[in-house]
Amino acid sequence: MTRRLPFWPTLIVALAVATMIGLGTWQLQRAKWKEGLLARYAVARTLPVMAFPAVPVEPETLLFRRATGYCLQVTGWSAKAGRNMAGESGWRHIAACRTGGGEGPGMQADMGWSNNPANPAFKGGPVTGIITEDRQKNLILVAESPAAGLQRSLPPDPKDIPNDHRMYAVQWFSFAAIALVIYAVALRKRLRA
Repeated sequence: MTRRLPFWPTLIVALAVATMIGLGTWQLQRAKWKEGLLARYAVARTLPVMAFPAVPVEPETLLFRRATGYCLQVTGWSAKAGRNMAGESGWRHIAACRTGGGEGPGMQADMGWSNNPANPAFKGGPVTGIITEDRQKNLILVAESPAAGLQRSLPPDPKDIPNDHRMYAVQWFSFAAIALVIYAVALRKRLRA
C-alpha cells in the first residue's frame, strides 16, 4: 500500500517555504543595493563643496555632500530632537530660509543644538555644512558653524545607517528550513499512525 502526501497541507507548506526563500533572496539583493548606496555616501563626503540646490532634486544624490547656501531671511523655526557633538540629547534648531528670487524650495538649515527649544537669534547669512534629510525627504543643511548661542549639531554620518539585510536574509532562510523540518516531523508521525 502506498501512502500519498496530503495535498492541501503540502501545498500550503510549499508555498510558505517558497515565499520565505523569495523574501530571503530579496533581502540579499537589498543588502547589495545598500552596500552600493553606503559606498556612494562615503565618497560624497570627500567631494568638493557644492552650492545647496536651488531646485528640488532627489535627496539620494546629495546626501552627505558638503554644501554652502545663503539664508537671506529666516521665515520660520522648528526644534527637533537631536544630539550635539558630545552626544547629548536636546534640540536641533532648523531654520526655514528664503534663498532669493522666490524660486525653488528655499533651504532648511540646522543651525545648531541646545537643551532649550526656544528659537535662536539667527536672522540669516551664509551657511556651510553637510546635507542630510528629514523623514519627509526634505533636504537639510547641517551647519558646521552653529549660530550664536548654539552648539554644533552632530553631523550626519553614513556609518550610522544600518545595513541589516543579510541578517534578515538568514532569518528568512532559517524560517524556511524550520518550516520544512516541522512539516517533515508531522508527516512522519502521520505516516506512522
